[in-house]
Amino acid sequence: MAVATIPFEIVSGEVAYIGGTRVTLETLLHSFLEGATAEEIVQRYPTLDLADVYATIGYYLHNREEVDNYLRQAEVETQQLRDKIEGRFPPIGIRERLLDRKKGHA
Repeated sequence: MAVATIPFEIVSGEVAYIGGTRVTLETLLHSFLEGATAEEIVQRYPTLDLADVYATIGYYLHNREEVDNYLRQAEVETQQLRDKIEGRFPPIGIRERLLDRKKGHA
């Protein structure tokens, strides 16, 4: 059996991009897990190559536990970053602040 190449690249040890595009592994798999076909994913993200999408889905299905662990860790890191940003810039009242700012420049 031939060894399949990994159809994505992890950049800076953190983010996995598909086939040299800026589409992340999380984005592709989220679409797939919501029921999108490989063809529908390419329609949504035209920079993707259909063969890379199929290869990524195949890799996921053969390495589900490892990839799910990566996805869980990515979600934890995303939430930590969101919490940090919201700690510095609270979202409560943001609409009103933006509207007030807009009125001041009108």
